[in-house]
Amino acid sequence: MHRIFVDAFLLSATQVTNAEYERFVSATGCEPPPFWNEANFSDPRQPVAGASWFDADRYCHWLASQTGRAYRLPTEAEWERAARGDLEQKNFPWGDDPPQSLADYSTRWLNGPEPVARYAPNVIGLYDICENVHEWCSDWYDPNYYAISPDRNPKGPDQGSTEGRKASRGGSWRHHVKVSRCSARSSIPPEFKYADYGFRVACGL
Repeated sequence: MHRIFVDAFLLSATQVTNAEYERFVSATGCEPPPFWNEANFSDPRQPVAGASWFDADRYCHWLASQTGRAYRLPTEAEWERAARGDLEQKNFPWGDDPPQSLADYSTRWLNGPEPVARYAPNVIGLYDICENVHEWCSDWYDPNYYAISPDRNPKGPDQGSTEGRKASRGGSWRHHVKVSRCSARSSIPPEFKYADYGFRVACGL
């Protein structure tokens, strides 16, 4: 456990949806994710599932070119700050009650992610944070990074020290326990396209 500080930033209220990602695919000719046409993943309101880190990064650059705002993937530090909201040192966005206490926990996420924003947001208005799909972060991953990270705006280690894995945060529909702790970290190679990986976008102020 350690204290860090992050400058003010914006984070999208929901994970990027299929409907939003479809505009990117149509505009750029980018290949859609491998699960794009499967019934369990194709609802326009579901988060896009199976985009690689490179795809998510390209989406951010495309969105920036369309809007004039510097959209990007959040850092791990930004993501955790947003997930916690105003509840410091609590396990989950709502406190310390177990995930099984959430409404409809036993009947959600049976065959894929839920449509976004179906249930209440955290205290600062973010939906499905720590659940639904893992969310790509901008950082390269190092399990020992906290020992050397700066206390202000940490952005992750240099690529050379991470064995080629990108960091991700949040739980996913595919796990036995569907919701992760705010502090839980995960990572996979950035080219992987898993059915329980999505993302949301950030930008500075």
